[in-house]
Amino acid sequence: MKIQDSVALVTGANRGLGLAFAHGLLAGGARKVYAAARDPASVTLAGVEAIKLDVTKPDEVEAAARALGDVSVVINNAGISRGSGFLGDDGLPALRAEFDTNFFGPLLMSRAFAPILAKNGGGAIVNVLSALSWVNMPTSSTYCASKSAAWSLSNGLRNELAGQGTQVLALHVGFMDTDMVRHVKAPKSKPEDVVAQTLAALEAGKSEVLADEVSRRIKQNLSAEPGVYLVPPAAA
Repeated sequence: MKIQDSVALVTGANRGLGLAFAHGLLAGGARKVYAAARDPASVTLAGVEAIKLDVTKPDEVEAAARALGDVSVVINNAGISRGSGFLGDDGLPALRAEFDTNFFGPLLMSRAFAPILAKNGGGAIVNVLSALSWVNMPTSSTYCASKSAAWSLSNGLRNELAGQGTQVLALHVGFMDTDMVRHVKAPKSKPEDVVAQTLAALEAGKSEVLADEVSRRIKQNLSAEPGVYLVPPAAA
């Protein structure tokens, strides 16, 4: 997959990591970048084409696929976090909302755009996941579950789309300097650095990006004894 002359679609592209992806794709020579957001007026980056798209609405996803037949790269970046535990009063609605966006969103997008990617030579899908795909935090356990499911989705899509030559790249990263975690006091990666690593991995034909020390450490310790996912978060 080459960024130069590609046609990319980025969901949740109006701010944060999505905006950084749009910047990075333009800088990398993409021929066209569709910047998708629920409110296209919130997309202010020059050089992109703003698209109205709520990934939780199948009709909007299908309409986007009908309209954007030239796409060669889909970056499933749109995501939400409600900061809820499973047993909290808002646990179930939070879980449903997070799964709608973080799991079913990428699934709907992948189903809709897979035939387009095949027609355009295979292309690629990038799923923005998390270091929390592998561990669970009590203050955001519903979010962790949605990202864990999205990791499994990514692995399944990679197998199902291999025959048509579509690369599926999973991006794992811890805290980034974005609005989603502005309240968290911890080291944070720069979105621009995460994008640079991801686009380089895409061009190198890789299937996974571990974009920071947190994600690398957690991945390494999955097979530790006890596994990192069994260790209380404060000691992980």
